[in-house]
Amino acid sequence: MTAELVLRSVKKLDLVFSEWQWLFAHEHRNKIDAHFAEARRAKPEIFNGQILMARDPVFAGDTFSARYFQTDFASFLAWRDWGFPDASVFNGFGMGALRTSDGAFVLGEMGQHTANAGKIYFPAGTPDLNDLRGDTVDIPGSVTRETEEEVGLMPDDYCAADQWDIVQAGSLTAMIRMLDLAVSGDAVRARIEANLATQDDRELSAIHLVRSPSDFTETMPAYIRAFLAAKL
Repeated sequence: MTAELVLRSVKKLDLVFSEWQWLFAHEHRNKIDAHFAEARRAKPEIFNGQILMARDPVFAGDTFSARYFQTDFASFLAWRDWGFPDASVFNGFGMGALRTSDGAFVLGEMGQHTANAGKIYFPAGTPDLNDLRGDTVDIPGSVTRETEEEVGLMPDDYCAADQWDIVQAGSLTAMIRMLDLAVSGDAVRARIEANLATQDDRELSAIHLVRSPSDFTETMPAYIRAFLAAKL
C-alpha cells in the first residue's frame, strides 16, 4: 500500500531530544543484530552508528514539533527494511532543495555501497548526535552540513528560504528547505561533479537536474516527486 502524502509549510521547527527507550529495538535485539550482520556482508561500508529518530509529530500554527530519541543504525535499518512495523515512531530528516537560476532542481544518486543505493535525493541525512545543540535537534544545521559534505556547496553559495516544506509519507517526514543558487543548472552540476571527483568516500554516484515532471524516475521517492510537482 502506498503511503498517503501530506504537504504542509511552516516557519519554525521545534524538535526536542530526550532519553527514551524504543521497545522495538529492545524486544527484537537479536533479530536486528542478525539483520545488520547480513546487510554488512552485502555492503561492508555501512556503519552501526548512533542516530536520532522521532515521535509525536504536531503541527501548531506555523510550527512543526516532534520529540527525538537516540537509537542505533542497525535498529533503524531493520525497522525500515521490515516495512516500518512500529508506527509510533518516524524518520524525521532535513533536505536541501537546491534550485538553480534557470529553474532546475539538483539531486544526487546514491552510490551502490550505501544503504539507499540507486535512490535519487536532495542532499539529506538522518540526524545524528552531531546535530544536537543541547536538547534541540538542529535540522537547519543538518541540512547545511549534508549539503557541504555531499555536494561541496557552502552557505555562501545559496540563499536559504525562511519556510520549511514538510512532506509526510507514512513513517517518513522530510523537512525540506529551498536553497536557491545564483548559477545555472549546467554550471552547478559541473562544479559538483568536479568536487565529487576529489572525494575519497563519496556518497553520490551521479548528479541529476530536474526541470519538469518528465524528468522524474522510479528511483526518486514518491515524497520527493510530490514536492517537486508542487514547485515546478
